[in-house]
Amino acid sequence: MSRTRQFPETREPHNLERWLLTYADMITLLTAFFLLLYSMSVVSRGKFTQLVRSVRSGFGAERLSGPHILNGGGQHVTSFGSLNAREHREYEQAMRNLGSFVEQQNLRGKVGVRSDERGLVISLVSDDLLFRRGQAGLRPEVEPLLRRVAQVIRPLPNQIQIEGHTCDLPIRTAQFPSNWELSTMRAGTVLRYFTERMGLRRQRFIAAGYADTRPLVANTDENNRARNRRVDIVIVKSEAQRQADAARQAEVQRILVNPDPDAAAPDRPTSGGP
Repeated sequence: MSRTRQFPETREPHNLERWLLTYADMITLLTAFFLLLYSMSVVSRGKFTQLVRSVRSGFGAERLSGPHILNGGGQHVTSFGSLNAREHREYEQAMRNLGSFVEQQNLRGKVGVRSDERGLVISLVSDDLLFRRGQAGLRPEVEPLLRRVAQVIRPLPNQIQIEGHTCDLPIRTAQFPSNWELSTMRAGTVLRYFTERMGLRRQRFIAAGYADTRPLVANTDENNRARNRRVDIVIVKSEAQRQADAARQAEVQRILVNPDPDAAAPDRPTSGGP
């Protein structure tokens, strides 16, 4: 009769609950992660909501203002006061026409749009665009561009300042003893085109010549000097618009410091007897 030999169990007992430790760690990490996401979303939403309120209040929610200006792929927003629906459509169409013309004629780098504390600045380089070197007579080829700039100006009520600028290279001719005369004459030539050829109201315009005193970039090489030889067409903000912009900037700064001003204040105990 065969007998089966019995061997003692040599394996250690297996811990069947070890997975609970890993599971608990995972749940803790996921909880912390979702709490972090929730807290970030609440803060961002509060800031965003308040910022929208501020901007809409500054621009006017039902009033059309602050058109978008395309410049080298970016957009600038400048407040020009309220425009009625017709003026707004004219302005937007004029900006689209100007942008399309600049692209079609490959004028990037020669036509620029920027905003500063004065308002919106449309900058046109002088060399091979507006004037011949050392002269102040408009080149006939530039008239289609100036017509499109005039269409941008026409629906706006703002004052327009035409500024002539040169580089630091001196000029001394019978007509232009210095860059002051050259820059002033160039500004006046562009101004006359807008008022005499395009029929814009003369009372809106100012001409100024700055010679080489306000360069865009340092006059270190010919490329920079070519950029500085330009005529700037400044659509000047009114005093009311400056005050509105300052108030809007202050409101945005306040929002960034205090993102949720509408949050309820903590409850305070009320005084009084039982």
